[in-house]
Amino acid sequence: MTDARHTNQEHGHGHPAGPDVTEDQTVGITEALSRVAPRLREIRQARGMTLSEVANETNLSVSTLSRLESGGRRPSLDVLLPLARCYRVPLDDLVGAPSTGDPRIHPKPVKRGDRVYLALSRATDGMQAFKVLVAPQKPADREKPVTLRVHEGTEWCYVLAGRLRLQLDDEVTILQPGEAAEFDTTRPHSMTNDGETTLEILSLFSRQAERSHIHETD
Repeated sequence: MTDARHTNQEHGHGHPAGPDVTEDQTVGITEALSRVAPRLREIRQARGMTLSEVANETNLSVSTLSRLESGGRRPSLDVLLPLARCYRVPLDDLVGAPSTGDPRIHPKPVKRGDRVYLALSRATDGMQAFKVLVAPQKPADREKPVTLRVHEGTEWCYVLAGRLRLQLDDEVTILQPGEAAEFDTTRPHSMTNDGETTLEILSLFSRQAERSHIHETD
């Protein structure tokens, strides 16, 4: 009987078998989780987004997001995954994981209307580089009036392939491959595909311009 009782205590009856978590591992996990709150706030602010805008894109409540950023809620995978998709960053970026030393960017396509955006640089408070693919217009759409947009920020673009129709106020310029343009986006503007094939552009967006293009409602 004595041996049986001793055996039960060693194997921990009522608890799943498995390796014990060491004190160092527990401390490491706690430290990683403690970095999530300020990291979430940092990324959101770098994107120029409000809590309400993030809530709309992720289906998470504003109160949940606020508690995550203040450290009042423990982050879990079911909330970190939609946030990673919203901010277009790898999941380990949200927990401030150490850099692997790999300088490569792995862009994830973001579709907005007739165009697809691929981030070619990491988000910062300055300019961010994107490759933009714009589908050819349908014949019927070519007859419709162009909608001019106005928003804070600046944009720079370089045509890689196709024909870009750039309109600033009433001025229209056609850009061919190898040509570039830079303009203040507080000026009414539009950028459309003027050719029969996919338009490919290299663009640099300021934070405000990136927010308007990438986070706008479809």
